[in-house]
Amino acid sequence: MDAARGSPILPAMKPRVALFVTCLVDLYRPSVGFAALKLLERAGCEVEVPPAQTCCGQPAYNSGDRRTAQELARQVIDAFRGYDYVVAPSGSCAGMIAHHFPGLFADNDPHDRAKAEALAARTYELTAFLTDVMGMTEVAARFDGVAAYHDSCSGLRELGVKEQPRRLLASVAGLEVRDLAAPEVCCGFGGTFCVKYPDISVRMVTDKARDIRETGADTLLAGDMGCLLNMAGRLKRERSAIRAYHVAEVLAGDAPATPAIGEPGAKP
Repeated sequence: MDAARGSPILPAMKPRVALFVTCLVDLYRPSVGFAALKLLERAGCEVEVPPAQTCCGQPAYNSGDRRTAQELARQVIDAFRGYDYVVAPSGSCAGMIAHHFPGLFADNDPHDRAKAEALAARTYELTAFLTDVMGMTEVAARFDGVAAYHDSCSGLRELGVKEQPRRLLASVAGLEVRDLAAPEVCCGFGGTFCVKYPDISVRMVTDKARDIRETGADTLLAGDMGCLLNMAGRLKRERSAIRAYHVAEVLAGDAPATPAIGEPGAKP
């Protein structure tokens, strides 16, 4: 059952899935892309990474640059044509495609609108796809630690991603997951928000860092790189020893071998 969209999904025996890597994963944390690919293949998918993929256009969209957002959306639509599903290790990028692409063409060529709607209908955030579409209930991974989990705003509010990552993390040997006191409060990143309103953003991420520390966790997990980079950066400035990983890295069993976000050896 696709919990976020309320309709049953019957995947093909071996669905052809396109991995939307996302800009931040590509530039800052390629290990997340490899972990996502590994999880999708373990779920029984045939996975491809379309080389022509670009930014989803969310920064332009959030800044009111509709023309650039449309141009980027058309490139994404063309790059991901013909796949059964498109999956992104990011609620933010998946939310842009699944919820905002069709509206970009509301007043334009109905052919563009139809193509945007078709792509939106088959686009998912990674953990939601694994659980809601592929029926995955557990992973064969181990991570020794106590983790605080952060829900990204886009994943939570646009896609209904909340229980899916927790369901999979519950099967990770050695891991205890603790919720934050205010799990649904934004970390202050918000894409271009942190650039437009830096003082407000810093206050928000400072509050979030305090919430993370007060859980007593030694690790921070989340499903969006923007949130992770923002929170890990604040924790590092506060000289916290809390590690930060993308949820895909832990679920794939890759986190212990990968430097935590913000640690020496991590990219950048």
